[in-house]
Amino acid sequence: MVRTFRSGEFEAARLVGVKAGRTISLCLPARDEQDTVGAIVGTVRRALVDELPLVDEVLVVDDHSSDRTAAVAADAGAVVIAADEILPSYGLGHGKGEALWKSLAASSGDLVVWCDADVRNFDASFVIGLVGPLLTRADVGFVKGFYDRPDAHGAGGGRVTELVARPVVSLLCPQLAPFVQPLGGEYAGRRDLLEQLPFVEGYGVDLGLLLDVERRFGLSAMAQVDLGERVHRNRPLDELSPQAMAVIQLALHRAAPDLVGTTETLVRPDHEPLVVDVSERPPLVEVPEYRRSSA
Repeated sequence: MVRTFRSGEFEAARLVGVKAGRTISLCLPARDEQDTVGAIVGTVRRALVDELPLVDEVLVVDDHSSDRTAAVAADAGAVVIAADEILPSYGLGHGKGEALWKSLAASSGDLVVWCDADVRNFDASFVIGLVGPLLTRADVGFVKGFYDRPDAHGAGGGRVTELVARPVVSLLCPQLAPFVQPLGGEYAGRRDLLEQLPFVEGYGVDLGLLLDVERRFGLSAMAQVDLGERVHRNRPLDELSPQAMAVIQLALHRAAPDLVGTTETLVRPDHEPLVVDVSERPPLVEVPEYRRSSA
């Protein structure tokens, strides 16, 4: 069974009292999120840095934004680093998975929290809920968030989750079926656990982390937390197809690598062929530049 908590179980003031010298980094991978990233950073700075010293670092990794994402985030109080400046010999940082991997490398916290930068109703309880199990239960190493989505009529996932991820998980890795939002972008973990995991470069990263944490550390090290309600933009179907492809491709590659490769092409009528890559960035413990910087 996957242990399930509610964010309301954890009070920020109590968590500050049990931090015991551990530091917490909030990382926001962001591309073209100028409309929302400033409010998220401002909320965390106000509630969990200035009013209560729970979060020690707010880091935005800017994934080649074409708008004012970096400037807005910096004005709100975040440390902003361009993705192509972090471990550049391993790639320039295009894609969600690589931005997550680079944010882990660039951040310093003992506990690392990730949240999507497009959330329109962000609340400090998101961070509190995600770090709560890590600070109060020594055997929990990775926490996944789930939430109600008003546009999905309840706690169900989005279209890619319900039509692709949930059936794939049920068929190929049913032990992970209890996770309500396997593709959700809100999660947290202990650095010494996360450093041992590969990160899938693109949209397959969310499922990849679930698979790898369970494979290496077991379900007993995992938990999920109900974060309440989450409101964010809905993408059109033509933008969801590559995400769906990445989820299927990753799951099948892990199950049968001779059948499906890490680089495949999505072919759609009236669209140019699109290469979908689920290659992996190595665990950071295997990256010499990271080991030198963190020594």
